[in-house]
Amino acid sequence: MIKIGIIGMGRMGKIHLENLSRKIEGAEVLAVVNPGDEGLKYALKEGVENVSDNVNTILENPEIDAVIISSPSSTHSEYAIQSAKAGKAIFCEKPIDMSLEKANETISIISRLNVPIMIGFNQRFDKNFSKVKDEIFNDKIGRLRNLHIISRDPHPPPVSYIKKSGGLFKDMTIHDFDMARFIMGCEVIEVFAYGNCLIDSAIGDAGDIDSATVLLKFENGARATIENSREAKYGYDQRLEVFGSKGVIKVENPLKSDLSILTEAGTRSDRHLNFFMDRYESSYLEELKCFMDALNNGKPMPVSGEDGLKAMIIAEAANKSLLENRPVKINSIKIN
Repeated sequence: MIKIGIIGMGRMGKIHLENLSRKIEGAEVLAVVNPGDEGLKYALKEGVENVSDNVNTILENPEIDAVIISSPSSTHSEYAIQSAKAGKAIFCEKPIDMSLEKANETISIISRLNVPIMIGFNQRFDKNFSKVKDEIFNDKIGRLRNLHIISRDPHPPPVSYIKKSGGLFKDMTIHDFDMARFIMGCEVIEVFAYGNCLIDSAIGDAGDIDSATVLLKFENGARATIENSREAKYGYDQRLEVFGSKGVIKVENPLKSDLSILTEAGTRSDRHLNFFMDRYESSYLEELKCFMDALNNGKPMPVSGEDGLKAMIIAEAANKSLLENRPVKINSIKIN
């Protein structure tokens, strides 16, 4: 039985608590820390007896083996370092930190302390995307030539969130950067990013963009195109296509149901899923199962701190490319 503490009981914290409490054997959530009463009340309702607004409730509890960090992004680094110094394994939502330098320092400290850390890039654990990876590994489509990722949210977040998000590339596209590395199985060497505001000028006033296209060049010679939008009126849009020398693999959007209605007026299918909580419900469960399995069996974490850093470096290069309107080599991004 692995004893767990959760820091942060917002949207992601609640998902992790529900999965650990209801769907994963061999896990027990001993404590939840959250600054607000609403999150603490939720944890109590889920059967967690020890709730607090003080992180030492988790850090100083010798029974707790691992910490789930699902607090605001600006706190991830601090809590990860504190958890590592307390000798507790770490599952941390992305990003490690808004600052690439701070993220690198954090992973370095955790590595020196020899504490396992997993970064929450849940899309790797989607059954369809993981199947794509398996088929590529089994040489079903031959040598990879091009990857196309479409990632469109149903609606933009509040501008108050945009201002503290770190920007589109670090907040949203970072999942696609990780997915591109995961699918290609090699590293990005160059980034060219274009973006602007097509949805809400207030996002631009806040210093961000809401629409982007990013071209990635990989060390194997292949390319990836990532298309992002903060708004898609028809619902959450997450698609992927990999083109190779022997063929192509596609992942389309799951719908709310498989129902189709055919009449003389035409054919109608059900709507897209609402957002990431619906689309990736099973992947959030699977990533925690893999985290638990790694802890129980002494395996390497399936998404390492280094993976988190590499996605951040690509995001940093994308921001530089957007600002300077030119391709940016990954090896030009220096970490001080």
